[in-house]
Amino acid sequence: MEDRFRKLTEQLLAVNENITASQARTWVESLWEDFETTRAKGGWSYKGQDHTEKIVEKWITQYGPHLHKYNPTKEKFSHLNKDDSHLNH
Repeated sequence: MEDRFRKLTEQLLAVNENITASQARTWVESLWEDFETTRAKGGWSYKGQDHTEKIVEKWITQYGPHLHKYNPTKEKFSHLNKDDSHLNH
C-alpha cells in the first residue's frame, strides 16, 4: 500500500508544482479513501486496490494541476491544502 501511495504522490507532484510533498500525500490518501468509502456507501462491490489506484490516477491527471486552488467550505476537508510537513508524526 505504501508503494502505491508513494507512486501516486509522485504523480501528483509531477503535475502540480504548487503543493508540497506532504500536501500531495494528503490529497492521495484522501482521494483514495473518498473513492472507496463512496463505493461502499453506494452498495457497490469492492474491486480491489488496483481498481482504486486507476481511479485515483485518473483524478490526478484530470484534477491534479488544480488541487492547490481548492478552497474547502466544510471542516471535514479543511486539512487538504495545509502544509503539515514541519510536524513530527
